[in-house]
Amino acid sequence: MRITPLDIQQKQFKVKFRGFDMEEVYSFLEMIRESLEEILKENSLLKEKVTILENQLEEYRKIEQSIRDTLMTAQKLVEDYTANAKKEAELIIREAELKAEQILNEAQEKVVKIHEDIVDLKGIRRHFKEEIKRLIESHLSMLEFDKEREGEESEV
Repeated sequence: MRITPLDIQQKQFKVKFRGFDMEEVYSFLEMIRESLEEILKENSLLKEKVTILENQLEEYRKIEQSIRDTLMTAQKLVEDYTANAKKEAELIIREAELKAEQILNEAQEKVVKIHEDIVDLKGIRRHFKEEIKRLIESHLSMLEFDKEREGEESEV
């Protein structure tokens, strides 16, 4: 059974012979009632504070969980971005290697073509030299023939 300050204030004692001084008893009861009233008020305030603090604690726990979730998401995103960046870098390197190989192949083909062209041009030059030599020899022989004819005509 719980005693309230009102119970203390309204409590009546039987009076007996050679009993306690009633005023002193009532005065003491009044002090107990006031103390109990203060204690109950303080208890009520503390319960309110506990409720408020428990609510704040719950809010902080929710915030903490939210921050943890956010950090986990951010960490996952960083890992994903890092993995994607590595894949992209590898792809760029592969493409560059293929392009370099293609450029080298094209350069080698051009070198082979130029070499073939040089060989062809040397053949054309040799053929042209031979044609010029034949042409010069032909003209020289014509000139000699003309000279001989002129020499024969002048003898006649």
